[in-house]
Amino acid sequence: MKTQKFPILDDHIHIDPRNGKGIEAIKEFKRAGGTHICLVTKPSWSLGVHPTTGDDFRGVFDETLEIAREITEDTGVVTFVLLGVHPAEITVLSERMTPEEAADIMAGGLTLAAQYVQEGRAIGLKSGRPHYEVSEKILALSNQVLTHGFTLAADESCAIQVHAETGPCEDMITMAQKAGLNPCRVIKHFASPDTPLSASIIAKQEQIPELCRQKRTFTLESDYMDENSRPGAVIGPKSVPRFTNRYLEQGHITEEDVYRIHVESPKKFYGIDITI
Repeated sequence: MKTQKFPILDDHIHIDPRNGKGIEAIKEFKRAGGTHICLVTKPSWSLGVHPTTGDDFRGVFDETLEIAREITEDTGVVTFVLLGVHPAEITVLSERMTPEEAADIMAGGLTLAAQYVQEGRAIGLKSGRPHYEVSEKILALSNQVLTHGFTLAADESCAIQVHAETGPCEDMITMAQKAGLNPCRVIKHFASPDTPLSASIIAKQEQIPELCRQKRTFTLESDYMDENSRPGAVIGPKSVPRFTNRYLEQGHITEEDVYRIHVESPKKFYGIDITI
């Protein structure tokens, strides 16, 4: 294996030993040149948790932290953890309770996640709103939950990754500011280049070389779901290092761009140091 010249971070990846490759996916990531990941919680139901209170997300968070520990011990890949509540929870929970009750449980889960951040067990939160069509009521409740997440992030001086509809989501700038949160700390997961939020961009995005020429600040992600029923979705665990090295080898980006993507941007977004 050739010596790695620079660190490579996958800013949004899931690892699921129950339903997917588990640690083997991270070994693939490492062999391709990956060095760091942001491990993000999966929806509660994928881990067999069906919450009736916010505290029920503890099982999801503890399992995520255990996976992170195993990744670091077994592979040496540095793992940062983002804990929170997937925005689609409101749809699933509303099948067995009112939407208002579902939103309360989700807010409670975020409050619990913020406690983990306060204890230094996670670097940030995860929230958002449905990326699919929902009623005005569900959208309004989802935005209430998201605003609660922004307030918690402001209180803990941490970042929050958001999962939301395709597009700029520029209204979140004002939402964050009203909650006392620096909008730089709002990272749009699966971001489109037109977002004014901090952007985590899928590694196969064709505009990445042009964004680098513009000296844009962003990170890269795979959004790998690690589910055997959907192999390689969204893109595989090797994708971020492979695309990074391919762009570099083909002259589409420079080493300066690589450092901006994988070192400077994570430092700006999360306050974390990425080194090898």
